[in-house]
Amino acid sequence: MAQRKKVVVNINGKEYTVVGEESEEYIKEIAKYVDNKMNEVLEKNEKLSESMAAILTAFNIADQYHRTYIELDTLHKEIKELENVKRKIENDEEEIEILKAEYDMLKEEATQFKKENEKLTEEVEKYKQIAEIKEEELEKAQEIINQLQNKLFENQLELVQTKKELDEFLKTFDDTNS
Repeated sequence: MAQRKKVVVNINGKEYTVVGEESEEYIKEIAKYVDNKMNEVLEKNEKLSESMAAILTAFNIADQYHRTYIELDTLHKEIKELENVKRKIENDEEEIEILKAEYDMLKEEATQFKKENEKLTEEVEKYKQIAEIKEEELEKAQEIINQLQNKLFENQLELVQTKKELDEFLKTFDDTNS
């Protein structure tokens, strides 16, 4: 437990002894802040009694504290939202990597089918019926590849859009914090 200190402070021309665990500099800084706020209240209305000025000062400080607390709470919520967006982007990136691997595998399969098709084309007179069956399989595989390529392209566009939205949000966030 920190040692409690007695610090003499001056607020509105009167000395007060404050006891606290914080440093003397911190306590005096807080007292100076309260003194300045009380002087602001008294400058606006010199007819106020000292107790009324103290109450208005306390009210103004409490109002400022409450607004700051709300702003801090809002910032915490925004940080949580950004963390959720970040996790979603990371998950999307992982999914894209999986799709890329699948795409590469299917592309390799397509290359193999094409090579096989070339061999079958050379023997087309001899094995016409077998070649027709393989060509149908190749077309189906090509359709799958095209579908996956289209899906990959759509996912890449979505990722670019998501990154753009995140960048805009972060820029807006940075601008509001500046």
